[in-house]
Amino acid sequence: MKMMTMVNLVRGSVMKIHGLCRASRSLSAEGGVRGLSSTSGPKVCIVGGGPAGFYTAQQLLKAQQDASVDIYERLPVPFGLVRFGVAPDHPEVKNVINTFTQTAHHERCNFHGNVNVGKDVTIDELRQAYHAVVLSYGAEGNRSMGIPGEDLAGVFPAKDFVGWYNGLPRNKEMHPDLACETAVILGQGNVALDVARILLAPLDVLKETDITQNALDALASSKVRRVLLVGRRGPLQIACTIKELREMVNLPNTRADMLPTDFEGIAEALKDMPRPRKRLTELMMKAVKEGGDDKAEKCWGFRFFRSPVEVLAGAGGKRATGIRLALNKLEGSGENARAEPTGQLEDVDCGLIISSIGYKSIPIDPAVPFDLRKAIVPNEMGRVQDTAGLYCSGWVKRGPTGVIATTMNDSFDTARILIQDMDAGKLDMSVSKPGAQAITALLQKRGVRTVLFPLWEKINANKIT
Repeated sequence: MKMMTMVNLVRGSVMKIHGLCRASRSLSAEGGVRGLSSTSGPKVCIVGGGPAGFYTAQQLLKAQQDASVDIYERLPVPFGLVRFGVAPDHPEVKNVINTFTQTAHHERCNFHGNVNVGKDVTIDELRQAYHAVVLSYGAEGNRSMGIPGEDLAGVFPAKDFVGWYNGLPRNKEMHPDLACETAVILGQGNVALDVARILLAPLDVLKETDITQNALDALASSKVRRVLLVGRRGPLQIACTIKELREMVNLPNTRADMLPTDFEGIAEALKDMPRPRKRLTELMMKAVKEGGDDKAEKCWGFRFFRSPVEVLAGAGGKRATGIRLALNKLEGSGENARAEPTGQLEDVDCGLIISSIGYKSIPIDPAVPFDLRKAIVPNEMGRVQDTAGLYCSGWVKRGPTGVIATTMNDSFDTARILIQDMDAGKLDMSVSKPGAQAITALLQKRGVRTVLFPLWEKINANKIT
């Protein structure tokens, strides 16, 4: 039987947030919630309930035996992109949720969902209530393509498209038109391959995942038979992993549709490549050579050395019917190679365009310094510049790169820096801080209805209707 996603379980409950709040207050009265921390030790607030936030909390709780940690999350549910950004047919990646749940159950940790920091409560108010504040809110913005037509119907950021099939509440009303034969994905990283795989995967495979029912219904009637993944550089600069590529190569009832000219000269360069890059390239070249089953109903392929310059509109001027690409040549070699336009253009007919060119962090509060060019909070080893007691971890610290293990190590590093500052006297630990007691009172006064972790667990177990 098809697994139900969290959003399928809570869609009605989250919409009835008043009921959730009453349940939350009841849980508090019954002792179902541990309550506000009364420890006299350091009180730390973490903004963001995704991987970076939970890993930071995990390390703080482990290393600082008297610290209490409160996690504030904008969504009414925990775990961020590990829940809403991982492809539904990759359940093994989501196993880290078990570790995060153990952290949330820790006696010195509390999760507060449905709290929009910067709007419901300010950073300055958090800093007054806690000895330290860690920003771990990730990268919820989409990088713009900066080309004419990107706002036409039929054009979607990959982050929103992924949120749609994973059940992210703010994307549940999306209705992508899958009536076209060809879809173009701009980008060649793992997220781009995830989207391509979901668009082409057999329905029987998807039914065994936790994909949302509305996405499954839409894909059941999809006319998409061809997916092209466009990149501005060449095969030696592709950003996906061999695991993701192998899944595409082995996808049932599909074949690879590559351009042999994109691979000219690549074989000669293989001997000088690092082993991971060599294996990835060899697998691509094998796909080019073999092509796949000619009887396959669907196909996919990389299109290298191409950059988008314009989304082409149909007769009414409102819906995308194609994309214009500039053909590039490379200047330099290896990871540092630059794509330079040749002056040639190519038009591709397509009715669905998905931009997977990256996420970006956005400013959260005027009180927090922010580098708009790099789209990060400027910091030194996790210490926010010129702001004592304010730290950052994860993508808002270093940019949206790496895998979950990268975020884990980065977040552990920030936690260690914070603890070093406590031990070195860089933070004033002599002053008692009210922590969540003060913030909860503020939120209640402002009519903000928080979702605590015990309530979330009841929702997830489908015990609240």
